[in-house]
Amino acid sequence: MMAHEQHPVLTSEAPARPVRQVPAGRYTPLRRHRRWLVPLLVVLLLAQMAAAMVTTAVQQTPTIDEPVYVATATDYLREHRLRYNPEHPPLGKLLIAAGVAVADPHYDPSYTGSQGEVGRHLLYASGNDPWRLMLWARLPVIALTLLCGLVVFAFARDLAGTAAGSAALALYAFSPDVIAHGSLATLDLPAAASVLTSAWLAWRARRRPVLYLPLAGAALGAAVATKMSALPAVPVVMGLAAVSAWTAHRPPPPFPPRPSLLRPLPSGRPSLSRLFPSGRPSLSWPLPLGRSPSGRSPSGPSLSGPLRSARAVRRRLAERRAVGALVGAVVVAVAAVVVVWAVYLAVDPRLRFLPAEPVPAVHGPRGRLVELLPVPRAYREGMRVQFGLEDLPWQGYLFGHLYTGSLWYYLPAALLVKTPLGLLALGAAGAVAVVARRRLRPAAPYLLLPPAVLLAAAMTGSRDFGTRYALFVPVFCAVAAACVPTPRRRWSGLLTGALVLWVAVSSVRTFPYYLPYANEAFGGPAHTHRLLHDSNVDWGQDLGRLADRLRERYPGERVWLVYKGSGVPSYYGIHAADPRTVPPGRVHGLLVVSDSAVAKARGRLAELIASSRPVDSVGRSISLYRR
Repeated sequence: MMAHEQHPVLTSEAPARPVRQVPAGRYTPLRRHRRWLVPLLVVLLLAQMAAAMVTTAVQQTPTIDEPVYVATATDYLREHRLRYNPEHPPLGKLLIAAGVAVADPHYDPSYTGSQGEVGRHLLYASGNDPWRLMLWARLPVIALTLLCGLVVFAFARDLAGTAAGSAALALYAFSPDVIAHGSLATLDLPAAASVLTSAWLAWRARRRPVLYLPLAGAALGAAVATKMSALPAVPVVMGLAAVSAWTAHRPPPPFPPRPSLLRPLPSGRPSLSRLFPSGRPSLSWPLPLGRSPSGRSPSGPSLSGPLRSARAVRRRLAERRAVGALVGAVVVAVAAVVVVWAVYLAVDPRLRFLPAEPVPAVHGPRGRLVELLPVPRAYREGMRVQFGLEDLPWQGYLFGHLYTGSLWYYLPAALLVKTPLGLLALGAAGAVAVVARRRLRPAAPYLLLPPAVLLAAAMTGSRDFGTRYALFVPVFCAVAAACVPTPRRRWSGLLTGALVLWVAVSSVRTFPYYLPYANEAFGGPAHTHRLLHDSNVDWGQDLGRLADRLRERYPGERVWLVYKGSGVPSYYGIHAADPRTVPPGRVHGLLVVSDSAVAKARGRLAELIASSRPVDSVGRSISLYRR
């Protein structure tokens, strides 16, 4: 028998295109150092973020909430009791306590007062250096913020590759809101980081559920053990865990492709013996169930047994996957509850709850819901405190309008102002890409559901105090933005790089005043106080800068001060009086007003501001007027 001639893959009928010859060695140095480029980029991005946060932490005085958290953390360390700040679970304050332990402040446990008064007493009346104590209290949160950046990178890399992960990390590392709140001893960033970590681990559980589902539950427990506002994420992550477990138990295809079976013999033809070891093809599989080889439906009893057997196998597989999904959801829930109990036991093994302030009574469906939760009593009492705060009439300020109550669209509107335009564009495009592209569609619920549900829950709250209540939105947006570039469209990668660069430039321009940031569409940080108030602009962070400005430019002048914050002005050398306590005619000299007070000014203060001349601004959060 004549041997068959071997033919090339490309015949004369389909001529091959000429291949461009690349000179040998052109990209050899790049390939040699490629393994170090990505780690180096990650280190550089996190290093600049750390520098920005540490610089901000060093220069800012305590914000309104920080003294409460620092005092509570100190009480945890020294007295091991659940006494202050029950409306927030202990985990975030235990993180702050790691830095407080290094600072080793003087603490008087016998001092009585509200949690805010205890915080000010610790910082300013106990012989401690508030600058040093606050820096050490902030450093653990800064470290956690940097670790969250690694989660952002890993999540985005899992979805779209290493380059996309680097872009997501850059967006995260230059996000002004993330830097602003990551440099404070507060709970918003730790809670957002825990929610993101739980979603990422739930996504990874699709491959290894036994390893990642308990870890996802632990991260979820860390979120709800830091802030109660993370509770709406519990059913979401449980559902995601069920989806991951269901996917992990998916059976393999009945006839998986094996490229080795089609490997050509020396004669150039595939071997039928490899395809059909019995020597002849079998037509009984993989034909559709219920069809005969001739194409007609079977009428005799010969196939009824195999059909029933196949249906039984499918039913058993479906039951097994359903049981696996249920077990996955339960594992996540149990792990979260265990973490919550462990956190409270770490503070006080006897779980004594000795509140310094009365806990309001909560009745109706909310009260019954609180009683049903399998958490320590201190957690349930903290929920009652939260419900009591929600029932109070709070004032809000949005786009120059002062109102009492809350606006359902406040948080989306504030996020439009406070989020860089490049991050907004890439985040929105990434959300569309995750839903539209088949390859990314399985990740859509993991990436979109947690922030959507948490944002919807936050929009129902009564306290319109800032985007810190939705800090998870820019964090998840950074990951979603990684899904925009596509390998087939080179322009998408270039556009993504340009928008990332825009975010970086916008962030660098606001340094070191990250808290009052606003994007270019709304006039930048200098105009934020005209649109928003409270922690969006002025949270009491610039009292120390004000003291420096008064000493440098206005020494010896009479100062009238309306300050919003927890700091004590006299400690920083600011000796001022309240202009609202005297007739307007006696107010002469410098009128210094926090921008939140300017936004909400009515009556006498509004008249004083209107009859004064603006002369200066400190940190874009405090305005100075001449009278």
